[in-house]
Formats: sequence, C-alpha cells, structure tokens
Amino acid sequence: MAKKENIASVLAFEKKLVPSDGLMYGTTWDNRDDLSILKPLKLKEKSVRGTISNRLKKAIENDPQKLDAEVRKANLQTVDSCALLAEHDTLKLQFTLKVLHGVEKPSACDNEAFNASYTQAVKTYIEQTSFQELAKRYALNIANARFLWRNRVGTEEIETHVKLKSKGENKTWVFNSKSIKLNGFDPSNDNIDLLASYIASALSGEREFVLFEITSYANIGNTQDVYPSEELVLDKNPNNKEKKSKILYEKDGIAAMHSQKIGNALRTIDTWYPEYSERQQAIAIEPYGSVTNLGKAFRRPKEKKDFFNLFDKFARGEQLDSSEDEHFVMAVLVRGGVFGESSK
Repeated sequence: MAKKENIASVLAFEKKLVPSDGLMYGTTWDNRDDLSILKPLKLKEKSVRGTISNRLKKAIENDPQKLDAEVRKANLQTVDSCALLAEHDTLKLQFTLKVLHGVEKPSACDNEAFNASYTQAVKTYIEQTSFQELAKRYALNIANARFLWRNRVGTEEIETHVKLKSKGENKTWVFNSKSIKLNGFDPSNDNIDLLASYIASALSGEREFVLFEITSYANIGNTQDVYPSEELVLDKNPNNKEKKSKILYEKDGIAAMHSQKIGNALRTIDTWYPEYSERQQAIAIEPYGSVTNLGKAFRRPKEKKDFFNLFDKFARGEQLDSSEDEHFVMAVLVRGGVFGESSK
C-alpha cells in the first residue's frame, strides 16, 4: 500500500499519438495517384424493409399462427450507406498523425513526491529502451493499414504511403500493406525501422513532435460498399419512425472514420496480456485490456496484470516483473487518461 504522502489524487496524461479523422475517397487502382479522377465519398440514405430476425418468445416460436403474424410485420428501417462509384474500384483513406514528446510529465499531478518518482521511472525507461519497441509496433500498424478495419477485408491489394511533414525534411515511405501480417510484431524491414525511429525520437523527447500524412489505397472492387465509422444511436425507440437505425460519420460532407477508431487501431499492440499465448491476437492498449466486442477484460486486477497494479509500482520506483510489463505501462501513458488514486 502506498504511503499517503506519495499518492496523487489528481493525475492525468495527455495522449502522445494524435491522429486526425480519416477522410474517404474513391479512385482507381491503376491511376491511384491521379487527383483528377479522385472523388470524395458521400453518404447515401436507404429505406429498406427487413425481416424479423431477432429471437422470439417461446410462446410465439411454438405457435405457427403467431409466428406467421410476427413475420408479416414490416421491419422498416432507414439507414446510411456508402459505396464506391461504378467507375471506381479503390478506396483512398487519408489522415494525419502527430507524435508528441513529454510522456514523463503528467498534464496534472497534485503530489510532488509522486511526480518526482514517476518522472525518474520514465526517464530510466527512456534511457534503457528509447521507446524502440513501442515505436516499432506503432510503425507496423501504420504499414499494415490496420486502421482500415473492415475495409481491409476482402481486398485485392493495399498500398500505404507515409509522408513526413516536418519542416525541412522530405521523406516518403511506401508499404505493401497486404503483405504485412496483423498478428505478431516480429517482421520488419528498413522502411518500417526508419519510420519507427522517427516515432521513437518524438516519444523519447529527441524531437518536440513529428507529423505524418498517411494515405492508404485499398482495391476492393467497383461499386463495393465501404465502411466509415458508425455513429452511436442514442434514441433507439422502435416506435420513432423518423430516426435512422444506422448513422455513418461524415466530415464536411465526406464519408470519414473517427480519429478514435484510427487511434484504437494504432495502439493495438498488446501481446503481453496473460492469454496471448492461447489467442495469438494483439489487443488495443487499455488499462484493463478491455475488448468491448467480446465483452471481456483480458487484464484483470485479480491477476495483478492490469495497468493500475503495475503503474502504482512502476511510478514509485519499484521493479516490475518483466520488460513486457514496463512496455504495457508506458503504452497506456502514451494513450493518455485520468489515473488519480484515492487516499482512502
């Protein structure tokens, strides 16, 4: 248990990987660099009549007449959709990514002793690792275009361009994203290593920041659906026929992906959680290893592998069991958040 004089009840960290929203365009694979044929993707509204497909009460399931009556009910829906034009076969997704320094300095901390011990712990981590492991994993998630999410499935080819936007530097890397696997972070090449070195230089404080423009082309086929981010529908009253049941995200009239969703893809680097050896799938960096679509936390406090158990030791200068635990703690701090501790 931490001494009361070394407890920060107010403690917050700003995120150090800052992606923009991703804008979506249509083009052709053979002429993907030709801006004259590039078209912003627009959302379309559809009104459809669906069928009843949810689970029914046993009384209805076991009564043919009641079942037929239920099936005859109109399941009317108004939804947003988005697709390539007939002359286009390729999705272009473009966003910027800023990587910041200063992870050793909380944006808010109300305890001087805690701040001093935390700062020293992070400086030691930087001296020993220079953020190389985390930077390599972020670079691989850029190179493999994990941020395309569902748009990555069923593609013929994917090519990702990363342009360094820092003043006085003109560097561009091109990756065959389809050839870079999503599982595991061992494969690398000179371009990935160089990209990682720029990310690491910002995170470790050698640079104030670096800014990248990231453009990914995915050959998905003419007129095929594309998948922008979906907005949260707060009013789910089935009797309200004026509301759409699926609302997609757009920015300035262009179909888009949330910056939060892109950020989630970039930080899907946690292969250090207890069940990884069985699942062989990376999960996003979260304090409790939360995966919402599975309804499961892979880092449970009972096992002492959640962020808070590890962070409380790390920030006060205690040695963690492994370098993997240190990488996880630092990745959560790069993610940012509010982590104050009660003194009670």
